[in-house]
Amino acid sequence: MSELIDPAAVAHAEASTTPFAGLLADAAARTLSETSSPQMMSGLVEARLLEALIVVGGARRVLEIGTFTGVGTLAMAEALSPDGRIVTLERDEANAALAREHFAASGVSDRIELVVGDAREVLADLDGPFDLVYVDAWKTDYPVYYDLVLPKLSERGIIVADNLFRAGMVLDSTDQDPGTVGMREFTRRVAEDERVHNALLTVGDGVMLVWRPGADEGGRAGR
Repeated sequence: MSELIDPAAVAHAEASTTPFAGLLADAAARTLSETSSPQMMSGLVEARLLEALIVVGGARRVLEIGTFTGVGTLAMAEALSPDGRIVTLERDEANAALAREHFAASGVSDRIELVVGDAREVLADLDGPFDLVYVDAWKTDYPVYYDLVLPKLSERGIIVADNLFRAGMVLDSTDQDPGTVGMREFTRRVAEDERVHNALLTVGDGVMLVWRPGADEGGRAGR
């Protein structure tokens, strides 16, 4: 969790957000108790934000880069219409195995395709378009993910990228951790890309939304 945001505000936001229920709550609880890095799980507010974007945007094809234990995947799959589909990519086989158990126990497993492998290699072979792309994987590779997924984004699609703050490390110019450097480069690349508009939200550890402007918006005019 980002230290940039008042913990009391974070707690209030979570308490005021629709809680996980049923299998989603069970998957979150299991992730907290059985994994060594539970902070990698999609947080409650982020998961509900993804759900809202799917519902409001009418997304039918979703791509997730970074499955972990599948909590975020399930939140998005439950928001999809019955004919919707989410392709989720995970490099770690142990995480993928736990995610498979969660998916199998859900009522939405037919909407989920789990692919195990390095996203940088898998993405090149995936056919778009995708209406929503959620990025929450190796921070050093965010710039690569961006270059690979933007051409696969549908006309009205949106990219959602997590952990843009890196718990405040991106604001420390002396911090040259590869993941932090990767996040700075991703942020710079998006901000300078004339093809898109973006918004960096102070949600969780920083969530970046990226989308193509409407035809009447004239790209970056006025910025």
